[in-house]
Amino acid sequence: MPTTLSPSEPAQDRSTVRTLLRLWPYVRPVRVRLFTAAFVAILASCIGLAIPLVLKWMVDGPIADRDPAGVWLGALYLLLLGLAEALLFGFRRWLVARPLSHVEAEMRADLYGHLQRLPVAFHDRWPSGQLLSRGTTDLMLLRMFLAFPLTFLLVNGVTIVVGVIIMLVQDWTLGLVILVPAVPVMVTCVVFEKKYSRAARAAQDQVGDLTTVVEESVLGIRVIKGFGRHRSQARAFRALSGRLRGTELRKARLLATILGVIVTLPEVAIGAALVLGCVRVADGELSAGTLVAFLSTALALRWPVDSIGFLLAMSQEAATATERYFEVMDAVPESGAAGGGSRRPVPRVEGLRFENVTFRYPDAPPGSPPVLDRIDLHVRPGESMALVGATGSGKTTLTALVPRLHEVTSGRITLDGVDITAMSRKELRSRVAVAFEEPTLFSATVRENVLMGADEDELERALGVAQADFVHALPDGVDTQVGEQGLSLSGGQRQRLALARAVVGRPDFLVLDDPLSALDVHTEAAVEAALRRVLADTTALIVAHRPSTVLLADRVALLSGGRITAVGTHHELLRGNPEYAHLMAADPAGEREVKR
Repeated sequence: MPTTLSPSEPAQDRSTVRTLLRLWPYVRPVRVRLFTAAFVAILASCIGLAIPLVLKWMVDGPIADRDPAGVWLGALYLLLLGLAEALLFGFRRWLVARPLSHVEAEMRADLYGHLQRLPVAFHDRWPSGQLLSRGTTDLMLLRMFLAFPLTFLLVNGVTIVVGVIIMLVQDWTLGLVILVPAVPVMVTCVVFEKKYSRAARAAQDQVGDLTTVVEESVLGIRVIKGFGRHRSQARAFRALSGRLRGTELRKARLLATILGVIVTLPEVAIGAALVLGCVRVADGELSAGTLVAFLSTALALRWPVDSIGFLLAMSQEAATATERYFEVMDAVPESGAAGGGSRRPVPRVEGLRFENVTFRYPDAPPGSPPVLDRIDLHVRPGESMALVGATGSGKTTLTALVPRLHEVTSGRITLDGVDITAMSRKELRSRVAVAFEEPTLFSATVRENVLMGADEDELERALGVAQADFVHALPDGVDTQVGEQGLSLSGGQRQRLALARAVVGRPDFLVLDDPLSALDVHTEAAVEAALRRVLADTTALIVAHRPSTVLLADRVALLSGGRITAVGTHHELLRGNPEYAHLMAADPAGEREVKR
């Protein structure tokens, strides 16, 4: 099993800063509040650094002079400074909470909208779990980064600089002692950043893999139980979980290493400064208040220094999340075509025409034969044409080209003389309706699944055409929730609802991919009778496997080896084309119906 199911490999060398700067378009609308929050946090940190100066004044002043009133005054100053620092940090959190939740919501909405515009070929390549993890876990990491590490990398940096300046002013000798660990700490941070970024990327990709496995196991639970494969699925899940656990442990070891360095070395430096300072105080070279202020400032800098490790870790995870997010957002969406979104009145004089159409999947190996090769086919206005061929001949692929679920490699397809690439996708898909062999229903009501934005008045007519009156016997009628994937319904019921969805908008062109395959004989006959009335007013291309479905069409096209090898009526091809006769003979029941 591969390490990650993500179809795109991340860049090995990337700038963390350059990657994170891609978030700026989303951050820009809330930049005032974020900058204000950063300024408030810096102010709070600087107030905290003023506390050691008050301590110096107290030790060298009221305490040395045995002045109780001065001590109480100093205590009041310390209380006010501590209260101001706490209030400012609380205000900072309030400033960032609402705008950052807005940024996360905007990014999630953009991701979802972009996924809807991406071509089917993209979704064929990407596991759904990888996309889900980008829209959930990755965006949560980005919100956390914008709320905390982004601000405190700046705040702590400023705090460290200001604190070091204060210490050097207090006593430059002790200040130099404190600065000794700076070089090894910086080297450790550079090495840590490179190693942690790779581990963070691997972990987030593996989370996507786990999400994919869980989702597929839930959707395929009937198959898993039916074949008794729950143990093998559990083993596969444990293997992925173990791999993710190993990656997380590697991240923990890296974080422990950098924390060990950036905590231990400054502590040793503070200890050395304490010993040297005490000696100098004893020798009279340094006042006790200065030593107290110096050490208090050094201790106040422990949090900004100690936090460097996990702030860098969170920044690397955020950079990886940003990279993963924009891997999807950078994918080229389906192009908008010429013309507006409004539906143009076009005289129905040409019908549906395929002109020298060739198609090869974008990820097909170089030199492999095309799935469809120089297809020439004309479905006349108001005509129904059945598309027949052996399994794997390319029937479903050909029908998917009409609504531009895939783009032709060469040649063109026209609707009433207009190249489909010259239409906006909105216009094209308002004129062409599709019913797939494997019907997909959403976790919504029957009404919502059928109408999909169409006129409410068309609902009953569409249900009647599809012989889907069973919906009225459901607990809440057409307002019954059908459940995820519509698995609460039978295969035939799902297929009838998908057919109703295809005909509800009275489309000019209808593309049906074996729409009756899951129906019993009696229901199929009733649906065919109603469907004939619909087909009389539209131009249709119907993938058919059985003679009963073929008889719905005016003419039949035989697809063989990616080419249209024969076109004619059912009886003409049955008499004159051995391959077609063989395909039809595979359904004895249907053949008996034809003979009758």
